[in-house]
Amino acid sequence: MGEDKTRQIDLVLSTPLPLTLHPAAVYLSSLSPGSRRTTEKALNVIARLLTSNQCDALSLDWSNLRYQHTAAIRAIFIEQYSPATANRMLCALRRVLKECLRLGLMSAQDYQSAIDLKRVRGDTETPRGRVLKTEEITALLHNCKQDASAIGLRDAALLGILSGGGLRRAEAVALEVKDFGREDNSLKIRLGKGGKSRTVYLPPGAVLVIEDWLRIRGKSPGALICPVKRGGHIHIKHLTDQAVMAICLKRAETSGVNPFSPHDFRRTFITRLLEAGVDVLTVCELAGHANPATTQKYDLRSETAKREAVKFLNVLYSSSV
Repeated sequence: MGEDKTRQIDLVLSTPLPLTLHPAAVYLSSLSPGSRRTTEKALNVIARLLTSNQCDALSLDWSNLRYQHTAAIRAIFIEQYSPATANRMLCALRRVLKECLRLGLMSAQDYQSAIDLKRVRGDTETPRGRVLKTEEITALLHNCKQDASAIGLRDAALLGILSGGGLRRAEAVALEVKDFGREDNSLKIRLGKGGKSRTVYLPPGAVLVIEDWLRIRGKSPGALICPVKRGGHIHIKHLTDQAVMAICLKRAETSGVNPFSPHDFRRTFITRLLEAGVDVLTVCELAGHANPATTQKYDLRSETAKREAVKFLNVLYSSSV
């Protein structure tokens, strides 16, 4: 027990570091607000596991982590999390240690040893969630329209963008009016994951709900999807991505649709395109994925669809029985 306490104390920062020199703070500052929040939670979990709840991400001395620490964390993650979640958290751990190396807080040898961890394997790499039925999306949009208010039109526009364009919620709230191209029904994603830009094209129904929203929002520069205050006053600023989740939960409840997450619209978008026979490379580009393998993980087509697909194969055989 005494040795354990000594090892834990070595992992506690004796003197707070300036944020510009703190490896976790430097890494977190490079992320988008949505990713930053999720990653900080993961780093806090790691810090608490390593120090029996003594530290969080900013009070842990990451530069003192060695292979025995990171291997122990991986073993705990295998027991407590799905492979996909475990690998995301281990990726965050590696990125902080890389900042330790860059900041001169850790030697190259200690860094290479500490990150020498195998990916967690398993059958649950496919993102969790579900595909929304067409009638569910229709019910959600109808519920917004029945609202007959600025909030209803704003929510309809948001849901139209998420379902018709397959955007991540952080991408949706970052949109500005100038990003909507009415001449070709396009949306320009300027702040995509990894800082990559792309263009998506919306189906006619999604374009109509955006146009209805813009009639009351106006076309002044700024955020496309905005907060609506009491009395229907539209405040031209960006929604938070937490607000998107709240809107989805509210509309699910009031329209009688089973609960879903904003990311389920993205899963639905990808799955429906693949069902329609769109090639995976095109879907990959529309979704903003760097690798088609990532796109394929979102493919939630049913076993029925797979069973129907093989009927197109022609196997020539006549039974002699």
